[in-house]
Amino acid sequence: MNTADLGLPVDVPSTALFTDQYELTMLRAALQAGTADRRSVFEVFTRRLPEGRRYGVVAGTGRVLDAVENFRFDTDVLGFLRANRIVDEETLGWLASYRFGGDIWGYPEGEVYFPGSPILRVEGSFAECVLLETVILSILNHDSAIAAAASRMSAAAGGRGLIEMGARRTHELSAVAAARAAYVGGFDTTSDLAAGFRYGIPTVGTSAHAFTLLHDSERDAFQAQVNALGRGTTLLIDTFDVAEAVRTAVEIAGPELGAVRIDSGDLLLVAHRVRQQLDELGAVDTKIVVTSDLDEYAIASLAAAPVDAYGVGTQLVTGSGRPTCSMVYKIVARATSADPKAPLQPVAKKSLGGKTSVGGRKWAARRTDLWGYAEAEVLGTGAVPADLLDRQLLVQLVKGGGIVAREPLETARSRHFAARAALPVSATQLSRGEPVIPTEYI
Repeated sequence: MNTADLGLPVDVPSTALFTDQYELTMLRAALQAGTADRRSVFEVFTRRLPEGRRYGVVAGTGRVLDAVENFRFDTDVLGFLRANRIVDEETLGWLASYRFGGDIWGYPEGEVYFPGSPILRVEGSFAECVLLETVILSILNHDSAIAAAASRMSAAAGGRGLIEMGARRTHELSAVAAARAAYVGGFDTTSDLAAGFRYGIPTVGTSAHAFTLLHDSERDAFQAQVNALGRGTTLLIDTFDVAEAVRTAVEIAGPELGAVRIDSGDLLLVAHRVRQQLDELGAVDTKIVVTSDLDEYAIASLAAAPVDAYGVGTQLVTGSGRPTCSMVYKIVARATSADPKAPLQPVAKKSLGGKTSVGGRKWAARRTDLWGYAEAEVLGTGAVPADLLDRQLLVQLVKGGGIVAREPLETARSRHFAARAALPVSATQLSRGEPVIPTEYI
């Protein structure tokens, strides 16, 4: 959810300058040429998945809706454009009253996607649609990359807890978006309070090594933390000697100690030793949390370890080596004139080097096999085959400029779990491979 859902105030600035200059220069030229009002259809898609990925995850849709709603050229923004001579006065006059009045369809947030999938379809006049290109791609490329990494980590964790803790490893605003995307992709909590405030994501956190080093002894530090936070707190046990720290922790908190955190060393070996020691001391219900530059491969390697939760930072907020999805925003159809009744004509880019696109306003459906698992992503521009009518993926998000599909973040998260579970089992393998299902055009 966002802060409006929580009943909390938030200063929402205009998103109109989250764009590239050429969007505005194209607008200026189209206005002058008389083509700006031609009805157009743009689609967001990716030509290929990042190397090694077998499926993508749609994330950021809710943020896209916020960005579209707040795409306004206020006095300060118009003043900047005028002072820097970005566009002429005619274009400034048009921008002053800009409100997106078209329709947007898209894959619902949390859904999976594949090469060619029309993740978002934006329809309206060329002028109103072209301005949204950069902000839409900025959000979807970032958030979907984080969600895909989170999903892989979630699958590798096998139901164990996942804590997003990457705020200090990225831009402060990206950190909030990353926490949101990670939650969609399967993480349970975040350390970032801004993400908790804005989106209602559960937040967690206790102490760092600095807190231990502040005190005259580790015992004093543990005692202070337990006094303040209770016996159910999580104590960081690898500042000095792990075995000694475990003994001290249980002496102070007793068997009610909530958890211990390990942040260094051979995590597999240390986790086994700590679990044995905790059990021998009677702290059989005390959980073990591990951190330390984890990614999906490290998480998978700890499957046999007695670990209850993983804390992930750097690798998560950087997409685990794939920080973008390479999504593009391309015009696929446009009217033959500015007449609202003019027919749409498919258009497509035919560049060399693989940068081609498929023209036409597309529908998308996912065909399943006899067991109910996905077997193909099917795309088309004509009538939807009868056997795919109830398997269509696009839903309307914006109608006539109004948002019609806001939903709680929890809904997107649950949707992702269901969508991932409906893929062939090889989707969650971490070995290199092609997309788990093919894309078919009909």
